[in-house]
Amino acid sequence: MQLGTSYKQILSISIPIMLGSAAQNIIVLCDNVFLYHQSKTDFAAVGIVGVFYLIIASIGYGFSRGGQVLIARRHGEKDYKGVGSFFNALISLELLLALIMFVILQFGSNWIFSRFIDDPVILAKCMEYIIPRSYGVFFSYLGVSFIALYTGVARTKFIIYDTVILTVVNVILNYIFIYGAFGMEPMGIAGAGWASTLAEVVAFLAFVIYMRYDIYNRKYRAFKKDNIHQKEMWQVQSVSLPLVLQSILGLGSWFIFFTLIENMGQRELEISNLIRNIYLILSIPCWGFSAGINTLVSHFIGQRKRQAVMPIIYKTAKLCFLVTAVISIPVLALPEFFLYPLFGGDDMLLIYETKPFMLVLLIVVFIFSVGAIYMNGLIGTGHTRTALWIQAIFTVGYVIYAHYVIKVANLGLNWAWATEIFYWSGIGIVVFIYLKTKKWYKARI
Repeated sequence: MQLGTSYKQILSISIPIMLGSAAQNIIVLCDNVFLYHQSKTDFAAVGIVGVFYLIIASIGYGFSRGGQVLIARRHGEKDYKGVGSFFNALISLELLLALIMFVILQFGSNWIFSRFIDDPVILAKCMEYIIPRSYGVFFSYLGVSFIALYTGVARTKFIIYDTVILTVVNVILNYIFIYGAFGMEPMGIAGAGWASTLAEVVAFLAFVIYMRYDIYNRKYRAFKKDNIHQKEMWQVQSVSLPLVLQSILGLGSWFIFFTLIENMGQRELEISNLIRNIYLILSIPCWGFSAGINTLVSHFIGQRKRQAVMPIIYKTAKLCFLVTAVISIPVLALPEFFLYPLFGGDDMLLIYETKPFMLVLLIVVFIFSVGAIYMNGLIGTGHTRTALWIQAIFTVGYVIYAHYVIKVANLGLNWAWATEIFYWSGIGIVVFIYLKTKKWYKARI
């Protein structure tokens, strides 16, 4: 598939990825919606434990993004055997990583959560969720490997169907397990953990079946033992590790942010959790465009068309901003109307209490929609270590600022959430300046 720089090309690649790359966000959102109507304590707890599991999921996703960049580069060079070799290397690494994460979740979660959470009830609820959720890490990590292959070669349509399967199964199982239906006992937050895990299993099996009968991927020699090489495994690890550390830094700082808010009180935690869920919904277009720009930039460099990189990043950023604006402005202007189907019902008070923070959130999603595209454009060039250093610097500032406004100055939730504004503004500006220097021209992967 020959890639171009048109808006149509950007949309054709990015729209399916919007769903696929947001799969974990969709799962967390489903869990939150059902638990919101089940128990306010469960809803508050899943705000913390959901972010924690996103950190775990993002480690596997970070490796898959590195694999995606390498796959796209080889695909641009028309090295199809190389595509399969990098995919096989990615699968091997993800399996090993999943095993490590499973052990950590099973035996280390209680120690980790007890370091940050004061409320023993919230702590117990977090453990009820994370133990059954830990089994899903194998299917999550392998699933993002499949997505990396199909995204890297710009064949993304099945990602839509697989994400629909994931969502539908998750919704059905959440209803059965959380509330108790068809003879099941209500399981609350533990039921959400099991529902999400089983939904990932079903989505993974659907992708396996699709790959088994997809004749177009046979030229890549995926899953062939003679196409697994130590060199490719080292290259995937080398490119991916900075992205994994980026994910840990980004979501780790968010986890710290939520534990700071938990110290403010359960109601503040509930409000922030609702804000986070709105943020997750509104950022879905940006995740799709971000993954798309990874593929486009790497593909063009593979074709020795570096002059197309800056224009395609600019076009993608503009498109992402416009799509985000169209979705965000109505939702944040009238949250009581648009959020009612998800978070309405008997208790609308939480939505009304969240409304004063909508203007700050609108600014956040606008800046994020541009800053994240430029950051992922830089990642697509292969300069992942540079991207890591930039994010590390601003993450330190993020944590310091959040600690000051929440714990020291006690400035309230508006100033706390403004942390995201300073964070993404700084990252976007620094990355833009770096890309303009053209130092990334020298990257070879």
